Amino acid sequence: MFAIIKTGGKQYKVAANDIIRVEKLVGASGDHIEFSDVLMAGQGDSIKVGAPLVTNAMVCGTVLDQIRDDKIIIFKKKKRHNYRRKNGHRQSLTVIRITDILLDGAKRKAPASPEKIETQSKTPVQKATPLTEGKKASSLPEEMKTAPVKKATVKSKKPTEKLGD
Repeated sequence: MFAIIKTGGKQYKVAANDIIRVEKLVGASGDHIEFSDVLMAGQGDSIKVGAPLVTNAMVCGTVLDQIRDDKIIIFKKKKRHNYRRKNGHRQSLTVIRITDILLDGAKRKAPASPEKIETQSKTPVQKATPLTEGKKASSLPEEMKTAPVKKATVKSKKPTEKLGD
């Protein structure tokens, strides 16, 4: 099965498990994206062509990464006028893996989620009892008590004598 989708002003022919690089789309790595602008879809000999879009068709994908393309150099020159301009540009792209192509309003398959494992403890956990026998109960442990505050001493400088006077 294949589909032709439109995104970012361009058209892409995609199939399941294809990896495509499209203009930057909002989404973090691992997010699911759905393309509803399906221009054409086909499976084997049957082809559905939209006018302009195929109704109830959707292409689902997963964002793999947000990358930047190679630098493109823009160089402008006018001969005999000493005019030269050099600029560069890197386009932001989104790398997407196509997961499903859905036709006729079919529902997207839920990703396989790991089953929850229930664990039950056989013996109840007992709380530890504090040992206060033989110890003097204090409000704070010794480590937490603060040391007495020392006053800072200010040293006065001796006036310097100038040589030559």
